[in-house]
Amino acid sequence: MDNFFEIKNIDKNTDARNGLLKTLHGNIKTPVYMPVGTKATVKAIDHTYLYSMGSEIILGNLYHLYLQPGIELLKKAGGLHNFMNWKKSILTDSGGFQVFSLKGMRKINESGVEFRSVIDGSLHFFSPSDVIKFQAQIGSDIIMVLDECIPYTRDIKITSDAARRTLDWAQISLKTRDMLNSERDPGKKLRVFGIIQGGFIKDVRKFCAESISGMDFDGIAVGGLSVGEDRQLTMEILAHTASNTDRSKPLYFMGLGDPAGILDAIYYGVDMFDCVMPTRISRMGSAFTNEGKINIKNKKYSNDFHPLDGKCSCHTCKNFSRAYIKHLYKSREILASMLLTIHNLQFMFDLVEKCRKEIENNSFARFREEFKSIYEENHCKFS
Repeated sequence: MDNFFEIKNIDKNTDARNGLLKTLHGNIKTPVYMPVGTKATVKAIDHTYLYSMGSEIILGNLYHLYLQPGIELLKKAGGLHNFMNWKKSILTDSGGFQVFSLKGMRKINESGVEFRSVIDGSLHFFSPSDVIKFQAQIGSDIIMVLDECIPYTRDIKITSDAARRTLDWAQISLKTRDMLNSERDPGKKLRVFGIIQGGFIKDVRKFCAESISGMDFDGIAVGGLSVGEDRQLTMEILAHTASNTDRSKPLYFMGLGDPAGILDAIYYGVDMFDCVMPTRISRMGSAFTNEGKINIKNKKYSNDFHPLDGKCSCHTCKNFSRAYIKHLYKSREILASMLLTIHNLQFMFDLVEKCRKEIENNSFARFREEFKSIYEENHCKFS
């Protein structure tokens, strides 16, 4: 390993740690929440707000970008960064989850996956090598491999077959990365993360974690969780997976975005996470607060002139009341989604910043317990 990832502090009482990821577009403090910009935009918010909040990396999704606007157009634009005028780092997902969720519209084989476009029904094919090349062509700072995602199941054959195929594709992905890197400036190496599958069968998970850890990936992601299972099971499998993973590399939990879940993931040593939840619930009229999630549609907020969260200093909380935001939402004004998005994202950035400081002070375990006790106690009360 080179200096792509540096661990700064490890909490003495947990597996939580903070560190630094170093990409071509800047350094990223970890643990880090990464806003999801699936189609080259984080919904309902402008880049300037993201910069001011401290966002150092966002996500794009190859599946959606490949279909529209297309790889060739992105290349003509000078890459994804230029196309969307984003100055900092971008991680792109391979689109594996999106492809495999197209039941009835895709076929999986050992070479990759054939699928139909949700836009016009046209037929396409992704090989593990293709997705690495495409992400390299659009200038991704962190590239994800193609993996086989499966729904929640205890079926050993389904789980094992998907895990084996994911590991085979991981090897192909590394060969593609190395071939492309041989043609690039040594200072501009592609950074590729392998993905651990294995479903909810611990022996398969362990085998996958050890296998991916034994490969020369720049980072490791935990996939196939938060697919409908109970949260307690999610964290049980995460803890098991992390304990069998190379801890010198950054660990990324794909698709995790609720505040309490993030604290649990950090507790087990996760460094990176993403989810559409903070922006999606904004468009549905909900907000994270230090005392639980609130639903602005609730009648009691009609005459509530307090900010969404009295402990938050975001643009929304400094300037607008719950009553006003409820009025905007009820009136179907776009500004409601914008203001809630600003708040929810700022809440996430502030939360992980607190986590980094608590880890540095070896007090993360206490902070996690105190935050969750208040947040979860009030969650139902305020919803």
